[in-house]
Amino acid sequence: MTVKRIASPPALISVFILVIALPVLPACSSQPKNVNVILATTTSVQDTGLLDVLVPLFGQKTGYKVKTVAVGSGAALAMGEKGEADALLVHSPAAEQKLVDATVVTNYKLLMHNDFVVVGPAKDPATIKGMKNPSEALKKVAAAGVVFVSRSDESGTHTKEKQLWATANVTPEGQWYIKAGTGMAQTLMIASEKTAYTLTDRATYLSQKKNISLEIFIEGDASLLNVYHVMQVNPQKFSQVNAAGAKAFVEFMLSSDAQKKIGEFKDKNGQLLFVPDAGKTIEQITGGK
Repeated sequence: MTVKRIASPPALISVFILVIALPVLPACSSQPKNVNVILATTTSVQDTGLLDVLVPLFGQKTGYKVKTVAVGSGAALAMGEKGEADALLVHSPAAEQKLVDATVVTNYKLLMHNDFVVVGPAKDPATIKGMKNPSEALKKVAAAGVVFVSRSDESGTHTKEKQLWATANVTPEGQWYIKAGTGMAQTLMIASEKTAYTLTDRATYLSQKKNISLEIFIEGDASLLNVYHVMQVNPQKFSQVNAAGAKAFVEFMLSSDAQKKIGEFKDKNGQLLFVPDAGKTIEQITGGK
């Protein structure tokens, strides 16, 4: 009996070769080795919904997955000091500079800005409407003993508030001064419920406006500028940080695509919330002031 050898079909051979070759195709090497990036940021960015637009776009373009930890700027910076985050997006320049000077963070970049505003109940019990100087307005609130709600969480907003009180030469204390210890959106809710004044970034106020009964009374002063920076935690200080992922995140946030999204981002009422600032200097934003 003669056994005939059956020849392998050419198509089957091609498929077999392709399957063997797949593991070494270049496309597989483009995936980041560590896809997880921890971003510590402020609630004033998270509450507006801006990161809901930017983070998915970053993932699509790079393959990285961002875990966002939204806290006050002080807490976010503390995470950076402990190496518990890979990248930071915050708005407390004086506190940030301390980390820059200590080389805790690197690749420190100006990202965007908006401003702070003093808001309060429509009846304006402290009669601050029309005032230009925010510190003088807060002094008047304190003198009248009208309720003021502070975030009191060492966030960028709280830091700015403390600066305004110091300029006013007022130590805020007493039953009229409520220390909320909460994020910006929740602080606005408390101020609305208690018909009180508070300091807020404009973006969070606009994004929450439909849920609260507060009006803007003080705005436009140079001291109320609200500047955001993005940076990565220094891998030479903390070997566990995802240096490549953090660097990619900073570069993405400064890219034309991200900056365009930031400049176009609006709240539900069609209000623009941020001004993109990649490539600018702080002097250009403040007009040299």
